Amino acid sequence: MIFETAQTGPVLVIAPHPDDEVLGVGGTIARLTEKGREVHVCIATRGRAKRFGRDQVETVKAEAAAAHDILGIHQTHWLDHAAAELDTEPHGALNRSLADLVCRIGAQVLFLPHPGDIHLDHQLVFLSAMVASRPAQQEYPAAIYVYETLSETNWNAPYLTPPFTPNTFVDIGDTLQTKLDAFAAFASQVRASPAERSIDALRALATLRGATVHRKAAEGFVAVRQCY
Repeated sequence: MIFETAQTGPVLVIAPHPDDEVLGVGGTIARLTEKGREVHVCIATRGRAKRFGRDQVETVKAEAAAAHDILGIHQTHWLDHAAAELDTEPHGALNRSLADLVCRIGAQVLFLPHPGDIHLDHQLVFLSAMVASRPAQQEYPAAIYVYETLSETNWNAPYLTPPFTPNTFVDIGDTLQTKLDAFAAFASQVRASPAERSIDALRALATLRGATVHRKAAEGFVAVRQCY
């Protein structure tokens, strides 16, 4: 992978909610960390009272810690914006918190949710991350890739919202099981097959993306910017 060798700075995966990073980038994260690359995960939101119970929030946070340990994540950053309520706060607040994080860790590669996802949080996180990584700064990420999230990316409206059409593929044949193990750590989020957030569905998507480029398993991305 070009971003395994062309850059030495940190990689930042930005997830609107915990488990998005595993669903979309888990195999690639494992491949990068196995090669010694410093990978950070940013969880942009956290469940708030009334909409999410305290026990539920703490459970998911503990699951994220376990999953990230499996993947070899260097550090997890929680921004604490309100989950499922990003559209109710000033957009500038999310812009600033993401920009501060990108700058603070010196991220060279970003992975972002797809702007065509059905969940509004995903759309807003993408837009704010693009603002945070504008190239009109002294330092900015050299590469940006967009990932897909099962049950969000594939539930959009064909021809009416932006489709996910991957143009970059990462071979995860050797790290698919690590990805599946990390997702299994999110026990409260895993569903039985044929639900999309099931181990079987995640394996099937990796098999499909892999077949596209004649590999046993792969993750697909849309390259937004590549400057090497």
